[in-house]
Formats: sequence, C-alpha cells, structure tokens
Amino acid sequence: MIVDVHTHVWECPCHIGEQFIHDARVTAGAAYMDISVDLDRHWEAMQVVDRAVVLGFRARHVGVLVPNEYVAEYVSRHPDRLIGFCSVDPQDPDAVEQLDDAVERLKLRGLKMGPIYQNVAPGDSRFRRLMRRAEELGIPVLIHQGTTFCANASLEIANPVQLQPLAHEFPKLRVVIAHLGHPWINETLVLIRKNRNFYSDISALYYRPWQFYNALVSAMEYGVLDRLLFGSDYPFTTPASTIEALHKVNDMVEGTRLPRIPDQAIEALIRRDTLDLLGIG
Repeated sequence: MIVDVHTHVWECPCHIGEQFIHDARVTAGAAYMDISVDLDRHWEAMQVVDRAVVLGFRARHVGVLVPNEYVAEYVSRHPDRLIGFCSVDPQDPDAVEQLDDAVERLKLRGLKMGPIYQNVAPGDSRFRRLMRRAEELGIPVLIHQGTTFCANASLEIANPVQLQPLAHEFPKLRVVIAHLGHPWINETLVLIRKNRNFYSDISALYYRPWQFYNALVSAMEYGVLDRLLFGSDYPFTTPASTIEALHKVNDMVEGTRLPRIPDQAIEALIRRDTLDLLGIG
C-alpha cells in the first residue's frame, strides 16, 4: 500500500495570510506563485496512492488558519482513501479542548504541529500539554521541526533535537518529523534511531537532488531507512513526482563509486506500512 503521509488543503487568501505567501515567493520564486488548493485537483493528485493524510494547519504567528472543520468535511467525502489530521495552535488557551473536539466530534485521527510556525518551542508547557493529550488519545503527531521560509519564524526552536525530551516524557506517543527535519537531517536520523516511536517523512526534499540523495545514504548508514515514511507535501509537489524522484535518486551517481540506494529499499519506502506504524491502520 502506498500512503502519502503529508498533504495540505487550504483556500487562499481565506486560510493563508498575505505575509506567508509573500515570504514563500521571495524565497522560492515562481514555484510559489499560486499555492491555493483546489480540492478536486488534490483528489486527482492522490489517485496514484492508496491512502493520503490530509493535514490541518493552525499557526496565527505566520497567518495560517485552516479550520479543522474544513479538513474534516473534505476527508468525509472520501473516507476510504483520505485520513484527516487536525491542527491546534498551542498559544490558544483552549488548545486541549480544541484537540478533543477535533478527535471526538470531527473524527480526525492525528495532530499536525509546527513549533517554528506557531512560535512555541517543543519544551514549552503549552506545547507539551498537547503532546500529553495526544498520547492519552492514542493519536500520532506530525511535527514540522525544521526550517521555513517565513521571515518572522525563529530558527532557534526549530532543531529536531529539541524533540528528544518529549520522547522520554511521552514514551507511547508516535511522532513523525516532517521533511527529515531539513536542514538538520542527520540530527533527525539519530533521533529516530534512538526513539522507536519516532519516524520521519521525506516530503518536499527531492527538488534538492544532491541533498536528497545524501539524506537517503545517511539513513542507510544509520540503519533507519525503514523508519522513513513516504510523503509529498502537496500542493508544493505531488506524490507522483515524489515517486518518480525516488526511482531516479541514484541517477546522479551512475558511473561513480558512490553508494547506491538499493532498489528494494526505495520500493519499501514508497510502500511502507505507514498506517500500522502510526496506529491508525
């Protein structure tokens, strides 16, 4: 089964602030001229996978507020294929209550967090209370713990190593670190090697092909290729193009003595039993 563990839906400018879009365009240029998501196009893009996780995203600090109801309504149209994750802003006093509502009433099955976007460090009590509740609810958490293009975001709270205390405090919590914690890829790899409930997705990395190749080689050398999950980061890229890039990852080292990622390992990554690993199979 192919599972895309990292896709977004939102409306622009309704859910995404002008500053977020501006910063994306300044950093990445024309590739981010239009990041609005047409739900029909999202559904069409997901036809190459068997299941897809659709993420909520709530971070007032960077002007992103995607309603959990919006995510829930969309995934309810395709319940056999789409799985919704809610998002709550830890700065909200009623964040735990929002999480309970999203899981119990809206039937969303995981939680998306982003300390660098929400301007709350992983060690902050406001963040940890949500991790505690997620562990109690038995839901997985996907955390963007890495860099961003947002100008007002603090890199000081973005290193994946800051998640290490959470692994000790919440040993039953299943955590996915988005984008291999880019650019702190090796830090992410040693973190998921050390903590057996931690995983990472490879979304939004392949368009830096040399870094992408080296990340997979490092994962192979650390023995954690089996802890990497397939994801695209739609709409920034698609599952189809991500699969294609994985199949081509060794192309640049043809004719050299540089190590190759075994074809069977690549295929295993694409077809990982992600839902079982995250307890939402």
